[in-house]
Amino acid sequence: MSQAVQRSAWGMVVMALAAGSPARAQQEWKPPTCDLKPGHYLINSAVLYLQKASTTQFPDVRENTLRDANRVLTQALTSGDQQKNPAAWYYLGRYSIEMKDAAGADTAFAKALELAPRCKEDIYTWRRRLWVPVLNAGIAAWQAGNTDSAIATFRRANRLYDGEPTGFTYLATLFANAHQTDSAAKYFRLATQAAADPKYLKDKKDAMFNLARVYQGAARYDEATVAYQAYLAAYPGDVQATAGLASVYAQTGRRDEAMAMYARVLARADSADASDLFSVGREMLNGIPKPPDTASQAGQCRSEASARGRLTARQIAARCDSATTRAMREYDAGARGAYRSVEDAFVAGLAKQPYDREALFTLAGVAALAGDTARALDAAKRLYAVDPLNRGSIRMLAQAWKLKGRSDSTLHFLQIADSLPLEVSVGSFMPDDKGAALSGLFTNFRSKPSQPTTLTFEFLDAGGRVVASHAENVPAVASGENRAFDIRVSGAAIVTWRYRR
Repeated sequence: MSQAVQRSAWGMVVMALAAGSPARAQQEWKPPTCDLKPGHYLINSAVLYLQKASTTQFPDVRENTLRDANRVLTQALTSGDQQKNPAAWYYLGRYSIEMKDAAGADTAFAKALELAPRCKEDIYTWRRRLWVPVLNAGIAAWQAGNTDSAIATFRRANRLYDGEPTGFTYLATLFANAHQTDSAAKYFRLATQAAADPKYLKDKKDAMFNLARVYQGAARYDEATVAYQAYLAAYPGDVQATAGLASVYAQTGRRDEAMAMYARVLARADSADASDLFSVGREMLNGIPKPPDTASQAGQCRSEASARGRLTARQIAARCDSATTRAMREYDAGARGAYRSVEDAFVAGLAKQPYDREALFTLAGVAALAGDTARALDAAKRLYAVDPLNRGSIRMLAQAWKLKGRSDSTLHFLQIADSLPLEVSVGSFMPDDKGAALSGLFTNFRSKPSQPTTLTFEFLDAGGRVVASHAENVPAVASGENRAFDIRVSGAAIVTWRYRR
C-alpha cells in the first residue's frame, strides 16, 4: 500500500486465534455469571437438559437432551408466554452454541441482552466463543487470497462479537488495500471503539493512526488533519504522527506549520527509533513542494506583456526571464533549507542504525540537493561499502565526487558502474524476531557470461554487529540474463544487511 496503514495492519501476517470454544463433552456446566433466574418451569427444565447435554459422555444422550431442551424452550417462547423473559432467550442462545448455530445464537443473545443488559459480560463471553472460529475462517480466506470471502466472513464475525478490535482492523486493512477509503475509515473507527479496554491500547493507537494515514494516502487532507490532531491529542509526542501531520500541512501549503512540526520531531530524535526518524525524513522529503513551472510562467508573462503592446520583444524576454529566474532562486533557497532538515532526520537515524542501505542512499541524494558536498560524499562512501555491486550505489558515489569537483574520481566510479561483471539488486528485505529473509537478482549486463563468484552477505543489528552471515555461491550468469537469490538466516534483532566479495 502507499502511505496508508503503516502500523500493524499494512502487510500484516495474520495468525489464527486459539480456538477457545467449549468442548463438546465431559465439560463442567457453566451457569450464567449474572443474576438471571429461569422464572418458569419450562425454562427450568431447559436448564437441566442443557446441563446434562454439556456434561454427558454419551453422544445419544446428548442428542436426546438437546432435542428436549429445544422443545421446552420453543414451548416457553410460544404457548408459555415467555417472550419477555430474558432467561428464555439466553438459554436458547446457549442451546444454539451447543448446536454450532451461530445465526440462531446471535438472534437469541441479542434478544436476551435487550431484556437483561446486566448480563452483557456473560453474553459476550459466549458470543466470543462463536466469534473465534468465524474470525479464523476469515483469516484463512485472506491468507489464501480470497479477499471477497474474507470480507464477508469478517463481517459475519463482527456481527457475532464486537468486544475486540481485531475483526474490524482486518476489515479496515482489506478495504485500505483495495483503496476503498470510506470503508477503511469506517472500520478503523469501529476498531477504535472496540478497543476501549486499556488492554487493547496498542490496537486503539494503531487504528487511530491508520485512520489518518488512509485519509492522507487518498489526498483527503482535511480529514487527515482532523484524524492526526485527534491522535496527537490522545497521544502527544508520537514521532510518526507528528511527522504525518507535518506532511499534510506541507501538502496543503501550510509550510510554516509543517516546518515547526518537523523541528519538533527532530528535537525528540534521542527518544525516537531509527525507523521512525527515517520515516520522518521521508515524510519531510515528500512534503517539499515541487519546483515552479517556469516555462508556463514565462509563457504567460510573455503573452500578457505582448497584449499590452508597450515593450519590445527583447524587453519582454528580459523581464520575463528575470521573473522566472527570481522564482527559481526563491524556490531553491527555500528548498535547500528543507533538504537540510531532511538530512538531519536521516543523520539522526543513521547514528542509531548506521548501515541501512536505503537511508544512506536517500541521505546521499538529499545532501547533494542541499549543496552539502561533505555529507553527500560521506554517505555515498558508506553506501558503497554496504552495496558495492549495485550501479545505483556506484553512480551515487560518482555524483558525490563530481560535486566535490573531483573529475578523476567521478570518471573512475562511472567506469566501475559501466563495467560491473555482475550487478546485485536487493528487492526485498524482511526481518522478524527470529531472523531475516533477503531476496533479489544477480544481473549480467555485459556481452559475455560472468565468472562464478561467491558473495558473503552479513546481517546486522542496529549497532552494526554481525548477527548472521551467509555465503552465496553465484554460478556464471549468461549475457543479458538474471539469476534470482533468496537468502534466509536465523538470529535476533537483525535490522539491515551488507555484502562483500
